Amino acid sequence: MPESPRLATRFRGFLPVVVDVETGGFDWNRHALLEIAVVPLDLDAGGRLVPCPATSSHVIPAPGTEIDPKSLEVTGIDIGHPFLDAKSERQALDVVFAPVRAAMRRHGCQRAILVGHNAHFDLNFLNAAVARSQHPRNPFHPFSVFDTVTLAGVAYGQTVLGRALVAAGIPWDASEAHSAVYDAERTAELFCGIVNAWPMLTRAPADASDSHTRTDGSDIA
Repeated sequence: MPESPRLATRFRGFLPVVVDVETGGFDWNRHALLEIAVVPLDLDAGGRLVPCPATSSHVIPAPGTEIDPKSLEVTGIDIGHPFLDAKSERQALDVVFAPVRAAMRRHGCQRAILVGHNAHFDLNFLNAAVARSQHPRNPFHPFSVFDTVTLAGVAYGQTVLGRALVAAGIPWDASEAHSAVYDAERTAELFCGIVNAWPMLTRAPADASDSHTRTDGSDIA
């Protein structure tokens, strides 16, 4: 029998997916996407949110994009390294979108929602790569996110990822930071820990006035 879509009911039809990107700068319209990692989330037998394995790809800088050399000093990415196995933006998006769509089908979710630390930074670079590559099947909501900066600030009084992880009792190795996979995996642990510790509050069902739908079909979360 197919798996029960319990996760779909937890987040109103959305599948939370942690995303982290490494980039050639801070301007998503101008600077290159260099690495992307995704960690879809799942539920264990006890109904607790848990991370799935990460999927990632290094990315060949798209034509017309720029790289600030200072960003490479931070990330440590050698874009000319022969073992990097970097892919074009379109190919890299295919790689990371595949497990997201598979998890959406498994859980009966209508759409993925990006989870990230300073999440709109990651979403803006993702959306820019989708637009440049004209990718036709972006599974992510175009503007809604779950941001662990806000959640960690509420839960632990910390907004820096490393400090929030330490406050949460999650191991953090600063020397591994700025790897998309490492940051995505730690962010996933942080998000799951906060959600699992938070009591699910219930109220009367929302009426029609609580629901707003855009003409492009993306509801306003």
